[in-house]
Parts: sequence; C-alpha cells; structure tokens
Amino acid sequence: MATQKVTEAHEDYLEAIVMLGGTDKISVRPVDVANKLEVSKASVNKAVSVLKEAGMLDQPYYGDITLTKKGYKYGCEMFERHKVLTRFFEAIGVPAEQAEDEACMVEHDISEETFKKWAEYIEKNKM
Repeated sequence: MATQKVTEAHEDYLEAIVMLGGTDKISVRPVDVANKLEVSKASVNKAVSVLKEAGMLDQPYYGDITLTKKGYKYGCEMFERHKVLTRFFEAIGVPAEQAEDEACMVEHDISEETFKKWAEYIEKNKM
C-alpha cells in the first residue's frame, strides 16, 4: 500500500464506503455506512472527521460522503485484500461467514509484500 496508513477502524470505513459504491465522484449516505458497519451515526461522524483531516474523503456539513482520489485508492486496496483473502479461506474449506470475518482480521495486519505473494499464489493455483 503506497498511501499513508490509517487505523484499522478507519480502513474499515474506507472499505465500507467502496463496498457501498462510493468513489471520488459518487457519494454515499453516512447512515448507510453506519448500517454496513453496524455502528452508530455518531461513530461515523467521528471517523469522517478523522478521514477528512487525513485527506481521504470529503463531506459537506452533514451531507453525503465522497472519497478523495487518495481515499478511493486506499479503500479499493483494502476491499481487494478482503476479497482475495476471503476467496482463499473459502477455497481451503472455511465456511463463508467465518471466511469473511477472518479475512477482515488478516487484511489489516498482513504486510504488502506477503499479501502480494499470497495473491500471486491464489491466482497461480486458480483459487
């Protein structure tokens, strides 16, 4: 990941916004982010403040959330990690819901170098 690192929780927000269809041109509603992550709207507002300060997203006063190019890139990277790891866990027989949960845990802690090798292995072995 070439961009500045943010906390795991904030990575989850960026990833959720991408999963909801948010981009640097398409906005998402804060309530949808709250529902997706099963958090309060107040938690979303706090995260939005931090991510705005980090240059990852924009939000007019209590309006919808739009990612910056930097935030969109970061969110897409996290979402891609999540998809690759989930696919691998399911391929080795981990039940789908557990694979989703564990991919969420691993995606934040695995190094970029190891993730790239893991993704290459998955691609090579058609998982």
